[in-house]
Amino acid sequence: MIAFLHGTLAEKTPSVVILDVHGVGYHVFISLGTYDRLPATGSACRLLTYHHIREDAQLLFGFAQPEEKSMFERLIGVSGIGPKLALSVLSGLTVAELSLAIAEGNVKRISSVHGIGKKTAERLILELRDKIDPLEALAGRSAGGDTAKNAMLRDAILALGALGFPQEQARKMVQSVLDTEAEIKDTEALLRRALNSK
Repeated sequence: MIAFLHGTLAEKTPSVVILDVHGVGYHVFISLGTYDRLPATGSACRLLTYHHIREDAQLLFGFAQPEEKSMFERLIGVSGIGPKLALSVLSGLTVAELSLAIAEGNVKRISSVHGIGKKTAERLILELRDKIDPLEALAGRSAGGDTAKNAMLRDAILALGALGFPQEQARKMVQSVLDTEAEIKDTEALLRRALNSK
């Protein structure tokens, strides 16, 4: 199994790269998210890989980030989703957007991806909901990468969990407060409002 490749980026398109590793050119399928993170052609490049072996072919799928590779592996574990379709999903949605859509059961969002119908989206949600951390999904929703706000969300959900609330209920309580009062800036205020709203 090939875990990663490190070499010179010989060619790149939005769906495929050729990586020159000591004179051997590896043909690697990628998502748009990975394409956006690639260096210029001719630069050093490292990609995490998933080595897919079939009777008639051996294919390499490359990822710029471990989260993307991990989500890809979860996706191909869903019946009816092969590696090319999984890559299509990761090209249509970021890992954070997909995690949030799965955690919220948003069939419409997932089925908006080319190649994914309503039934496949429902199956994907059903099979992956337990494998998605709702804390991370919620944090991915908030403020597009605002780490202070993400930490506040996680702390509030963990605090509610410590008070005996199930994680899913805690997530919904915190989210409903944020949906109505986006200006909250500290964990204590968020926690107080969430407890008052239950």
